[in-house]
Amino acid sequence: MNREVNIESGKAVIFSAPSGAGKTTIVHHLLHRKHNLQFSISATTRERRSIERDGKDYHYLSIDQFKQKIANDEFVEWEEVYPDNFYGTLKSELNRIWSAGSHVIFDVDVEGGVNLKKYLGDRALAIFVQPPSLEALRDRLNARDTETSESIERRLSKAVKELTYAEQFDVVLVNDNLHDAINRADELVKEFLQS
Repeated sequence: MNREVNIESGKAVIFSAPSGAGKTTIVHHLLHRKHNLQFSISATTRERRSIERDGKDYHYLSIDQFKQKIANDEFVEWEEVYPDNFYGTLKSELNRIWSAGSHVIFDVDVEGGVNLKKYLGDRALAIFVQPPSLEALRDRLNARDTETSESIERRLSKAVKELTYAEQFDVVLVNDNLHDAINRADELVKEFLQS
């Protein structure tokens, strides 16, 4: 198995944000624009939600499988986001997308975004999606109807720390109006891919 990534093959766009800030919604909209983007499917050990599919939303792995891939140097980046809850970007995902002649778009957690930007350098545009406030973030998490009150508090606590990472990204995109945020993201991506 080729464990190296040819970073000269294409460009990458990284979207990171605290959970609930809107990055996934923005990424889904961008995938339908004419930017020749393909979604990098992250690997995770977290439980699959009922609406999610393996190999489409995530590559779902057991903790042992994930740790074996770490030992085999199969990740560009990985992180234990919560205890026994691992997320990572497989090198094979980058190779799959770039070998198809497309650019990679990532929807990753904040530390993953920072690590991807360090790895990919100028070949990547790193965008931090920031909620207008922590209260707005709480409202969005509550509206999901997939979170317990305990998980919301855990995510909000993590968001406070994640907001301090914003300056490590190329662009901070405040998502106070989804329509405007999508249009601004579209402009940023188009400009980057054409440069």
